[in-house]
Amino acid sequence: MVFFFSKRDTKNVPTSLMAERAELLSLFKRCDVNKDGKLSKEEVKAGFQRLQSRFPGFRTHRAFKVADKNGDGFISETELDELVDFVLDCYEGNVALRLMK
Repeated sequence: MVFFFSKRDTKNVPTSLMAERAELLSLFKRCDVNKDGKLSKEEVKAGFQRLQSRFPGFRTHRAFKVADKNGDGFISETELDELVDFVLDCYEGNVALRLMK
């Protein structure tokens, strides 16, 4: 189950979900290797590889369909929440386990 919430309304969100969300935000920000503030398809794919995805290319393609709202081929800082929501939906409750491997 995924909770969609704004940054201001986090009172009723489970602590474990908040921790997973923060971990994913950190993961994808670290994947921004050229530090331009937006994620390319290769950088997002690297994030899925770090999450031990069996099909990182497929996940990346689907993530861009969901998160790249302006269609510019990058995930911007404002679109990052959509990407994280997609990942949380894909790996319900397993994010921490995937990152430990």
